[in-house]
Amino acid sequence: MSVLVILEQRGELKACGLEAASAAKRVAEAAGMPLNALYMGKSLDDGLYALAGLGIDTVYACEHPELRYYSNDRYVPLLCELATEIGAKAIIGSASALGKELCASAAARIHAELAQDAISVRWDGTLRAEKPIFAGKVISDVVFTSLPGVVTLRPNVGVIERAGDALPQVAKRDVPPASVRAVIEEVVENVSGTVELTEAKIVVTGGRGIGGPENWPVLQDLCDALGAALGASRAAVDAGWIEASHQVGQTGKVVCPDLYIACGVSGAIQHLAGMRTSKIVVAINNDPEAPIFKLCDYGIVGDLLEVVPMFAEEIRKGR
Repeated sequence: MSVLVILEQRGELKACGLEAASAAKRVAEAAGMPLNALYMGKSLDDGLYALAGLGIDTVYACEHPELRYYSNDRYVPLLCELATEIGAKAIIGSASALGKELCASAAARIHAELAQDAISVRWDGTLRAEKPIFAGKVISDVVFTSLPGVVTLRPNVGVIERAGDALPQVAKRDVPPASVRAVIEEVVENVSGTVELTEAKIVVTGGRGIGGPENWPVLQDLCDALGAALGASRAAVDAGWIEASHQVGQTGKVVCPDLYIACGVSGAIQHLAGMRTSKIVVAINNDPEAPIFKLCDYGIVGDLLEVVPMFAEEIRKGR
C-alpha cells in the first residue's frame, strides 16, 4: 500500500505538481504509507533535483520522446498500471486541465472514487478532501467510502514544503507501444512572456469597467510590474475585447492566487466562482455599490485608469 502523486510536466516539472507532492506527503505520513511519485515525459534529467526534500521514496520515471506532450492514450494506461502494481490507496494530482482529464480517465478505469478541484486533502482513517461547490458558496467535506481514491488539488492552494535535501530513488519504467487515436504533430505556444493564469501567484483581472480593449495595456503594465497573469471577466470576453483563454469564472478558469486584483469587475456570481478562494482580493471600481466590494479585502473607489498606473509606478519604486 502506498500514496501516489502525479508529477505534472510541460517541458519542466510544474509547481502545481510539487504542491500536490507536499499535500500527498502529509497524507502518507498520517496513513503510515510510503509516498511514491509518477513522472511521465521526455526525460526527468535535472528535474529530479526539484524533488529534493519532498519526502518521496521512489519516483517511477516513464521516459520517452513521445511522452513529451500529454496524450490520454499514452498517459492513462501508465498511471493505471503503476497504481495497481504498487497498491496505491490514494492518488493525488493537480487540478490543471491536464491533471483533471488524466485523473478522471484513470479513476474510471480502476473503479476509484474521484474528487476534482479540491482545495485540501487529508487522511483521517480514510481519504478525505475539501472542495468548493455551488459556485464556491459552500465547502464540502468529501469522505471516500472505498479506496483507492483519486484527488486533484487546485493550483496555489498549498505550499511546497521541504525537509532536508534528500532525493528520491528513481525507478525507470518501460514504455510499451500504445494504440494512439490522436497524434500531436506541432505545438504552438504563446511566447509573449505572460504568466500562466491558473498557476499564477498574482492575477490582475479586467472587466467591462475598463472601458474598452484599448485599455488592456494599462492592466498589462501592472502585470509586468508585479509579475502577474492577466485575467478577464466574462463580460469583457463576450464583448470581444480579449481572448477567452483569459476568462476567469464559472465558465472560464478557476484561479487561487495569493493576490487577486479586480479592475472594473462588478463581481457577478459566475465570476466570483472562479476566484473566490484567492487569498487576498483587491477591488478597483468607480461604483461604490459594486458587489465585488462585499468580497474584497481591500477596496478602492475610483477611476481604474488613474489608480492602476499609480499602483504600477509605486510597485516599481518599491523595487
